[in-house]
Amino acid sequence: MAVKRRLTRGERNIKWIEDFCCIPEGRLVGQRVKLTKHQKKWIKRIYDTPTRTFILSMARKNAKTALSAFILLLHLCGPEARANSQLYSAAQSRDQAAILFELAAKVVRMSPDLSEYVNIRDTAKELLCGELGTFYKALSADAATKFGLSPALVIHDELGQVVGPRSQLYEALETASAAQEQPLSIIISTQAPTDADLLSLLIDDALTGADPRNKVELCTASMDMDPFSEEAIRQANPHFDDFMNKDEVFRQASDAKRLPSREPAYRNLILNQRVEARSPFIPRAIWQENGAVPDCLEGQAVYGGLDLSSVSDLTALILVGEQGDVDSTFWLPEEGLAEKSRNDRVPYDQWARDGHLQTTPGRAIEYEFVAEYMRGVFDRYDVQIINFDRYNMRFLKPWLERVGFSEDELSRFKEFGQGFVSMSPALRELESRLLAKKLKHGMHPVLAMCAANAIAVSDPAGGRKFTKSKASGRIDGMVALAMAVAAFSDSPEPGKGDINDYLQHGYSGLL
Repeated sequence: MAVKRRLTRGERNIKWIEDFCCIPEGRLVGQRVKLTKHQKKWIKRIYDTPTRTFILSMARKNAKTALSAFILLLHLCGPEARANSQLYSAAQSRDQAAILFELAAKVVRMSPDLSEYVNIRDTAKELLCGELGTFYKALSADAATKFGLSPALVIHDELGQVVGPRSQLYEALETASAAQEQPLSIIISTQAPTDADLLSLLIDDALTGADPRNKVELCTASMDMDPFSEEAIRQANPHFDDFMNKDEVFRQASDAKRLPSREPAYRNLILNQRVEARSPFIPRAIWQENGAVPDCLEGQAVYGGLDLSSVSDLTALILVGEQGDVDSTFWLPEEGLAEKSRNDRVPYDQWARDGHLQTTPGRAIEYEFVAEYMRGVFDRYDVQIINFDRYNMRFLKPWLERVGFSEDELSRFKEFGQGFVSMSPALRELESRLLAKKLKHGMHPVLAMCAANAIAVSDPAGGRKFTKSKASGRIDGMVALAMAVAAFSDSPEPGKGDINDYLQHGYSGLL
């Protein structure tokens, strides 16, 4: 007599969901849940091997929140429930936090079996299973900080909405889980817009496989595909044939193709790509195509761009060799670096630890250290021209003289205006080289941040320049890169002819 195979933990959980849960809303509302093949695969990945964090990222309208509700109920009153355990979901707003709670509450109300054991507290956004002592609450980032908790399960809903590398609510819940023997975190979200955002950092770390307990299922359209094709849409939407209104999706694709202003949002929300809702100077895909590791600049003619900061902002030195190799150096004051990371929502402190960012003592940029570094650059490389934003050069020059720069070496520093007259040909040359894949920047994280933030504005004559007013973060590295590329372009004196622009704008510049 054949022995019946015992269900795995994942299979047991799938069976429980399909036996006790109903579809909470939509055209099939009230019917028993029939999980899709993708949902079954994800549940098995979570429960059939050790899992600490499971990240599921796909486009909107793929029933992400409904799956979260089923997983929540597994741990509240199903086979994953542990006596007296605390369960939480986290979202960036009260409205978003309420969505998961309301879906789970609907599932409970529709099931005679579940409603017998689960008490719903609508006002507090809580569910309680009195017999087991299990408790669930929906939390939002705009409420008070949640310390003193001990969650066995945390579901982070739409974590891609977190701007920057940190979230106080995320950190509070994740550190609170340390008291549990086998805590589980589920992150279900569309992708964040940039590499420097929290969800992107978590996804990229999980993809390395450094910790096999951190798993990721990333459903996204390849950047090299036709973004308006059905194939691209299907890559990012595993439930395209199950839950989605295909006519509506194709309409959105058509609108985005016809109206460029809608394309970034379409790529992020429908194709689940890391694309901001605004259009940067250089698209992410083009930037990545130039991401090869650069060769050493020794033996090459070297050209540079130096963007000097005032007091405590980012200072950037970008060197470009005649073969297109890019060497990037950035400085920030050491004191207050963690606070600046929080304010700018980028990991300056981590970049400093990783060697991608230089720090100077105190709370302001010390030009002495910049001058000493420049001395080493001139000693090591065949430097032809260093273009610089003239505003703060008067503070650096005495230090350059102090560390031994000769008159000939000082003459290689060229003033470079930041207005339309100088920057327009520089941006045209930079854009041309990037499109032709003639640069190798090595995906330096600080420079990549600046590239993602850089936006160009135009004057009535069609000239362009970078502007900080329309950017969401630091762009100093891209300003320096543009000046470096301009240094070995066809213009022998990149800054000449900009004196009227310089007088008009004074010393304030753009940055």
